[in-house]
Amino acid sequence: MRSLTLLSGSVRSRVVVSHARQFATSPIHAARNRIYPTRIRNEDELHTLILSSASSRVPLITLWMTTWSRDCDEVLPIIRELIEQDGVGEDKGSVGFVEVEMDSPDLGGVAGIPQRYMITSVPTLLAFDRQEPQIETKVARLDDLKSREFLKTWIETEAARHGSGGAGGRFFGLFGR
Repeated sequence: MRSLTLLSGSVRSRVVVSHARQFATSPIHAARNRIYPTRIRNEDELHTLILSSASSRVPLITLWMTTWSRDCDEVLPIIRELIEQDGVGEDKGSVGFVEVEMDSPDLGGVAGIPQRYMITSVPTLLAFDRQEPQIETKVARLDDLKSREFLKTWIETEAARHGSGGAGGRFFGLFGR
């Protein structure tokens, strides 16, 4: 048995505790990567996923691609395997992944949304963290996109951000990060 003395303003109370209850805790679940099943074909879908990833503090990795590019068809399975099957980035905090179909008319073609994020070639990997595009770390070089080791390191780096920003974004960190 323990007794506690509580002070509330000028009143002093004494409470006797006869039984202490333990707090229940749930086991901590390891963060898991998430692959979104459908390709982004309009600005609203992209904006929704960017907001969702920002609210959960999980970086969103986007693969900007076209339906006609053979290079995109080569790169996509490598990235999906690293994120989905190998779980790259899960130990650093996890990532979300989605494909963005650049040649969709609802995205405005190459002069629309891709231009806003400085996407000049396909395929291109661009991460979003805290709603900010990580322009300085985007990957457009085909040799890098086909390298499993490079992609593994890049995904782990992006996963480690989990809401801390950095590497570009709006005003490139001019007003703080």
